[in-house]
Amino acid sequence: MDAARGILRVFRSEQAMASKQQSPLLKFPCRFPIKVMGRTNSALVQQVEELVRRHAPDLKPEDVTTRASASGTYVAITLTITATSKEQLDAIYLDLNAHENVVMTL
Repeated sequence: MDAARGILRVFRSEQAMASKQQSPLLKFPCRFPIKVMGRTNSALVQQVEELVRRHAPDLKPEDVTTRASASGTYVAITLTITATSKEQLDAIYLDLNAHENVVMTL
């Protein structure tokens, strides 16, 4: 009888964990900041904006902020979009990481 209770407890625990894993982390649509770090280049900000705008056409100029590193070698770009799906975010990150001057995305 104790073995059966133990098995039932383990089964319930596994069910609870599976349920938590299936819960979405984000509820779409939502505002989502995309952070991009890249080597300073006169065209980088515009290129990143255009790339993100392909997936999030409602991106506005006020949704984009930039900050140069202390040495001026790198620039941090934050683009806050209205994300509509995980697939949209995945596509944006794939494109950004494929850009030759992008060093990192968050």
